[in-house]
Order: sequence, then C-alpha cells, then structure tokens
Amino acid sequence: MALPRILVVVLAGGAGGRLELLTDQRAKPAVPFAGVYRLVDFPLSNCQHSGISDVWVSVQYHPTSLSDHLANGRPWDLDRTAGGLMMLPPFQGTDRGGWVSGTANLLWRQADLIREYAADALVVVSSDAVYKLDYREVVEAHLGSGDEVTMVTTEVAADDAARYGIVQVGDDDRITDYAYKPEEPATTTATNEVFVFTPGATLDRLEGLHADLGDDGLEDLGSHLLPAQTRDGLARAHRLEGYWRDVGTVPAYWQAHRDFLAAEPPIDLDDPAWPLHTRGGRHSAARLLPGAVVDESLVSGGTRVAGEVRGSVLSPGVVVEKGATVVDSVLLPGARVRAGATVTRSVLDDRVEIGESATVGGDGDITLVGRRAVVDAGAHLAAGARFPEPEDD
Repeated sequence: MALPRILVVVLAGGAGGRLELLTDQRAKPAVPFAGVYRLVDFPLSNCQHSGISDVWVSVQYHPTSLSDHLANGRPWDLDRTAGGLMMLPPFQGTDRGGWVSGTANLLWRQADLIREYAADALVVVSSDAVYKLDYREVVEAHLGSGDEVTMVTTEVAADDAARYGIVQVGDDDRITDYAYKPEEPATTTATNEVFVFTPGATLDRLEGLHADLGDDGLEDLGSHLLPAQTRDGLARAHRLEGYWRDVGTVPAYWQAHRDFLAAEPPIDLDDPAWPLHTRGGRHSAARLLPGAVVDESLVSGGTRVAGEVRGSVLSPGVVVEKGATVVDSVLLPGARVRAGATVTRSVLDDRVEIGESATVGGDGDITLVGRRAVVDAGAHLAAGARFPEPEDD
C-alpha cells in the first residue's frame, strides 16, 4: 500500500510582535531557544522524524534571518534533488500576488502551487511553539475520518485561553464549536496551530470565502475558514498528550527555558529516537574558569564563565566575567556581563553588553534587553524594563 502524499507548510512569515525586541531584527521562528536551537527547529525536526520530506516554509518578515539558518535544509534531511525544502516568499506576477495578510490569505495566494503538488494531506503548522509530534500519525487518522480538517488540541491555562483558538469537542472527537481568540473562552481546549487539511476541499472553500470577503478579508485560518469547516460538521480533534508551550510572548519564552532546566525536562532534546536537529556553527567547549559557580543551568559551547550563574541558559559565545552574577535569566549568543554586574530574571538578546557593576532586572516581571544594546557601567534597569525603550508606532 502506497504511503499518503503529504505536504507540510510551515508558517514563518509573521512579525511576531508579542516577542517585542526579540523580533525587531529577526523573524520569530529564527529566535534562539535552549542555547543552541531556533524555534523553527521544532516543526522541522518533527517533519524529519515523521518521515515527511516535502516542506515549504512561508517567509515575509525579516526573511534573511530565517533563510540563513535553514540554508538547504540538510540538518533535517531536506536537501533533496526532488522535493525537500522550499521557501515561499511573497510574489508578484499573478492575480494572487502580493503581501500576505494572514495565514488563510497565504493558503489562498499559494493555492495553485498547492494544487499542483497534489497532496493527499496538507499539514499547516506554526513555528513558535515547543513540542514534539508525529505528523504522519495525525495525517493517517485524518485520512480515515473523511473530515475536511483535523485540529491538534492541547489544554491551556484558563487565564491564557483567550490567546488561542478554543474548541468544544463532542463524541468521536467531533469539534462542535470553534472560537478564535474569544474574550470569554468556553473551554480551555486550544488548537495548538497544527492542522491537517484535505487539500482540494479546503482550497475550494477558500475560493468561496475569497469571493465573499476579498483578499484581505480571508485573514487568519481561525478567522473564517476553521469556523466554516466546524459549522459544516467537518472538523475533528486530535489531542496532543505531551508537552506543548507557545513561546510567542516574552514571559512564555522565559518560562519555557525554566521548564528545560528541570532535572527531568519535559522533552529530551537529545533523545536518540527523536533528537532536535539544528544548523549551527562549531564551538569550542565551554570554559568554566577559576572561581566560577554554575548551578541548575544550560551552558552552551563557546561560553566563558568566571562569575556566578544560577538557574540560567547561556547561549554560544556568552561571557560572564569574574564578580558578575546571572540568576534566572536567558542570555542569547554573544552576550557579555562585565565584572560586578548583576542580571536577574532577564532575557539578553544577541551581543548585549552589561557594563561593570550594572544591575539588570530583579523580582517581578521579566526584563528584556534588545540586540547589541549596551547597558552602561553602574546603570540600573528595573524589573520588567525594556531597553532600549520601544519606539511608539
């Protein structure tokens, strides 16, 4: 029996504004995670371990930051003569050309290309969450259901549910109601931005919606497409039992790193049966210099620590000088904390420099320092501060 023909589209073109300074100069899927990885590594590694080799990545916002990381797709076994990795940038030249204004709008603009591929199943995934999932398993269940869409679901905190598409699930995993980012969520069962569509029926439905709403009216998948499929009784749920965390906000991004500092992390990123793959440069071993204190932390290659580091994540090239203290923080590649400085409950972006005896963060909200920013010696950034301060729109 022939295997189903599967196409995965990774949504990677959004601006990611909720990550604030972290996405000022990079696409959200290119944001580093857990020292040596990028957020996009999670869906791409899932594709590899699911045996799916045709993966298209939509790009638009800061595309170079993502293209540099993806290159030819080799780390995820996508460097193939036929198929493999393909980038989907905005285009012109047809009546579907133009800037993408939402995830449903993207599928409509790329509909001709998707139809030409002639997939049995179209898998559409976001790239701002940490999880592992066998997409092929979800596809096989979908193909046996006769439905138009399968939405992978997970449980979220009640006070966070309004950020997601929220569903009610009846008998036989039938989705009976779908609400996109509702003000008053009816449940805490959220779609986790992994969808398996029946391509022809879904694209035909998008054509009808486009005729009624126009290009910009299609908006996101949750705006009109998923509610319509649910109303027609053609939507089903596939529950994800394992760990899943959306890292699309600064507090969630920081908390996800805390999760991976546990003695038993929620996902073993080095699991021989399901390793997380990435494209990265080669780094020398981390150097823990005389007097260094490191506890409950992730320390990447190429780092140099002479100070005190507790409960933190150090990405490649980070330097913590003698007398400096880093507590409960995430330091991205090349950040440097000078002698006598203290960094607490903070996220420091690439190549940030914290001057001697400066104090950054503290008890309270997470502090964020943007890429290549320099905090002067002796300066103080309060808990929850943003530096440099974001410009008003």
